[in-house]
Amino acid sequence: MYSDEVSAFYLTTPIYYVNAQAHLGHAYTTIVADAMARYHRLAGDDTFLLTGTDEHGDKIAQAAAAAGVSPQEYTDRISGTFRDTWRRLGITNDDFIRTTEGRHKKVVQAILQTLWEAGEIYLGRYGGHYCFGCERFYTEKEIVDGKCPDHQTPLTWIEEENYFFKMSKYQAWLIDYVQQHPERIRPERYRNEILGFLRDPLQDLSISRPRTRLEWGIPLPFDDKYVTYVWFDALINYVSALDWPDGDRFRRYWPNVRHLIGKDILKPHAIYWPCMLKAAGIDVYRHLFVHGYWNVGGGKMSKTVGNVVEAFALADKYGIDAFRYFVMREMTFGLDSDFSEDAFVGRLNADLANDLGNLVSRATTLLEKATPATLPAPLAEVAGTAELRAAAGEAVRGVQRAMEEFAFQRALAAIWEFLGAANRYVDSTQPWALAKDPARRGELNRVMATLADTLRFLGIVLDPFLPGAAQKIRVAVNDDRAPSLANAAMGALQDIPRVQKLSGLFPRIDDPGKDRASGAPASSSRPSADQAGQAPPVTKGDFDRVELRVAEVLAAEAVPKSKKLLKLTVSLGAEQRTIVAGIAQHYAPGDLVGKKVVVVANLEPAKLMGIQSQGMVLAGSTEDDGALAVLVLDRDLPPGARVR
Repeated sequence: MYSDEVSAFYLTTPIYYVNAQAHLGHAYTTIVADAMARYHRLAGDDTFLLTGTDEHGDKIAQAAAAAGVSPQEYTDRISGTFRDTWRRLGITNDDFIRTTEGRHKKVVQAILQTLWEAGEIYLGRYGGHYCFGCERFYTEKEIVDGKCPDHQTPLTWIEEENYFFKMSKYQAWLIDYVQQHPERIRPERYRNEILGFLRDPLQDLSISRPRTRLEWGIPLPFDDKYVTYVWFDALINYVSALDWPDGDRFRRYWPNVRHLIGKDILKPHAIYWPCMLKAAGIDVYRHLFVHGYWNVGGGKMSKTVGNVVEAFALADKYGIDAFRYFVMREMTFGLDSDFSEDAFVGRLNADLANDLGNLVSRATTLLEKATPATLPAPLAEVAGTAELRAAAGEAVRGVQRAMEEFAFQRALAAIWEFLGAANRYVDSTQPWALAKDPARRGELNRVMATLADTLRFLGIVLDPFLPGAAQKIRVAVNDDRAPSLANAAMGALQDIPRVQKLSGLFPRIDDPGKDRASGAPASSSRPSADQAGQAPPVTKGDFDRVELRVAEVLAAEAVPKSKKLLKLTVSLGAEQRTIVAGIAQHYAPGDLVGKKVVVVANLEPAKLMGIQSQGMVLAGSTEDDGALAVLVLDRDLPPGARVR
């Protein structure tokens, strides 16, 4: 739970724009929001999860016209597909808001009227470069090669009279607020990005569009010749869903609100929205959590370039729990991540089929054959039992620490540490051998009770992340209680319950690319210095073709099914990369995070264990024992600096 132990927890996803159906990016945001909401319910918090659809603006009107239907018909259909997608993915949202609903329009117009009467809105004329895809004007500084920096499409010059919100008057306040509350925008890099943006003068925000150009929107209450700008309309959903200003839900949940967004909509949420809230007299949100992009095929996932991965197709092909696990375990929250089916299958086979599925299958097979019994308390310990219980306690604490920071990857890693301990416990106690010796029946019973307790524990702690698998485990061990962290601790179970065998929880998938992905790093197959002798000299021209750069390690994790490989996420200043390095036997993942290392930046990409590696970390070794030492700097240089 959070350090101040709030009893109410309000979490929002963005409301998704209905110009297209749900894809992997939408699904990721909603899945991690669902996992966080499930976790807080598990922790006993009064939890409210909101999602929905954003249904006004130029793009919607254009998409409806192209489809030959009215905007309302179009938004009804696409919004319905989002609802269906979340239902099929097992999302447990408490409300679904649509910006075409009467309850939302009422609150938008009430806030607009409040700001108008307070003198926060004025009528003015403006000319600027407009992107219909983003539905916003861009300043000269933001434009890249005369194009929209996001869509890479030409901008349209538009001059028109509109109403403006006096956002510029809040610039000094917003800078002070962000600096005095550094925890509000997480991870820190996005707070720094906003402070960097605020170093330039903040412009007033155009909050209307003339109805001569756009009809599809909420009319301004003080001038119905205009409709509300889509961002000013959309952001208000977070309070309209709570019946602002007098609703019980608003009083209960708004003081504990957390917004979850992708980094592409950071500016509206970190600049527009706080200024709007301040002007309207509403408390600013408690936290803004920002995640990175999913890259597909080497580039940002985008409908424009045609590399969108449909959520339905992935979930149908691999199962909902496997899909949830992959996106939460693969992406370091806040950083960009790569999606590929090779990586998906590697995770599924190594983590879900081998680690979790194999343990559940072995344990339930043994327990199904055991005689249900209540054992005398307290149970005499079997070697390794106390350590396994301690590992369970550490797993819970690890999950709690990670979820405070929306670090879903670390939360799952904490559970998988426990899974490793549980599998080692089965191997060391060898209950199949104990069953052959009648004299050791008591010892066997204690091991069986511990295995049942292990499964019961997993059926609870996995619930936020793999709800389907967690429920199957609880059913297998006849645990019909509502899952709760309050009763998760191992040691409470003093009997051998009647257990149903549960095999094939996550069946292995035949991976046609596994031969390509199972090779060791290229350096491991090279002859040693003793075998090859002194390396031949190279010319300066040869050396100049090798691009060595400083890289800062942002994240590191072990590669499943490999004793040698670590997967590193590194910053080269202007970009982030994934590098797979054969140093796992010499460095723990945590040893490298934050260090600045030297990498070969122009090495041809290679796929190792299903992971695309974009570079090589330089390391030295001794000839006698082969111990590796990664090259680090003796003085500070920025990420991306050239090493010569």
